This record gives sequence, structure tokens and C-alpha cells, in this order.
Amino acid sequence: MIARLKGIVEDIGDDWVVVDVNGVGYLVFASGRTLGRLAVGEATVVYIETHVREDHIHLYGFADTLERDWFKLLTTVQGVGAKVGLAIQSVLSNDEVSRAILSGDKAAITRAPGVGPKLAARIISELKDKVGTITLGQALKTEVGPTATASAGGAQGAVSDAVSALVNLGYSPSQALGVVSEAAGEIGDGADVGVLIKAGLAKLAPADTRAGARR
Repeated sequence: MIARLKGIVEDIGDDWVVVDVNGVGYLVFASGRTLGRLAVGEATVVYIETHVREDHIHLYGFADTLERDWFKLLTTVQGVGAKVGLAIQSVLSNDEVSRAILSGDKAAITRAPGVGPKLAARIISELKDKVGTITLGQALKTEVGPTATASAGGAQGAVSDAVSALVNLGYSPSQALGVVSEAAGEIGDGADVGVLIKAGLAKLAPADTRAGARR
């Protein structure tokens, strides 16, 4: 099973790229966003999701492992095949997909060719409780990434630490991510972990109160 290709970009098409690895050309299907980062003749590393079928073996390539994780998650939804998954990723970044699902923004998802309102609603319904885990992982990886600036890393670190704290208190990743992200947007980049946790708990309190009343 191929998981990664490191080589030279030999050719690029509308939805594919050929990567030359030691003289062997691999045909890799990719989103427009990934293809936009590549140039013929340049070295590249492409992360691969391999699909094996009775009549073919297809390689799908991504700029990083997070984009690959989103592709794998999107294609778990009935009606979202590889082509539609790549179409969504061509028009929406990882962060934009996350926000669209968490906020229930069907219009954003239907910008992708082949995605109508019903399919967009299904994507939101089936993935809304799974977004928190993958987005939290994205924040943690970005925090320790070599290209992150000190200020960005600090802000993202505070958000991810606050989300982790709320998850440890028993809230779901999607709940925790939603309220902490909202709080971070309201407070700004200077918010530390303690402030974000307190603000997040305050936003969750009304829901807890309603749940207690029902019991």
C-alpha cells in the first residue's frame, strides 16, 4: 500500500499529476488546491490514499496528512465518492470545511460541483460530531509544526489546550471546539488558556442548565 510519494512533478492535468519517483511515473488524482501548489519539474512530496478495486488501483494525493484525513472522513458519507470528495476540497480548505459543517452552512458545501442541498445536509448531519477530533488534531499538529510562527503557535496552542481541557471534563470534541473557537474569536489573539476555558464553560452552561431541568 502506497502512503507517500517523493519525487519530481512530470506532468499536471485538470485533476491529476504524474510524479516521477526514480524513473517510475505515478498517476495521482488530486484536488485543485493540491495541484495549485505543484509545478512541473519541481520536487514534491505527496501523501497518498490508495483505493483498490476489482478493475483498478487509484492513487489520490494530498499536500499534507490533514488534507488526506479530511478526504477519508468526507468519503465515509454515502454519496460522497472520491471525485466529490476532491471537488469539495478543491473549493474549501480544511478550515472552511470544518466551519461549514460545525455551523451547518449548506451553501458553502454546495459550492462544490456534484454536491446538492440534500447531500450537503447529509454531510453536515453525519460529520458534525466527528469534526472536533480531526480539527483538534489539526490544531495540535499546527502548533508544533516547523513553519508556525511563535505568535500563531501560541494562539493555536491556547485554543487546543482549552479544547483538551473541556474534553477532559466530559464535553464532546465538537462542543469544546465550537465554544472555544467562538470565545477565541470574541476575545482575540491575546487570550490565554484559562480565559478560554472560563469563556467556553460559560457558553456551555446554558445547555447544561437546560439538560438538568429536563432531568
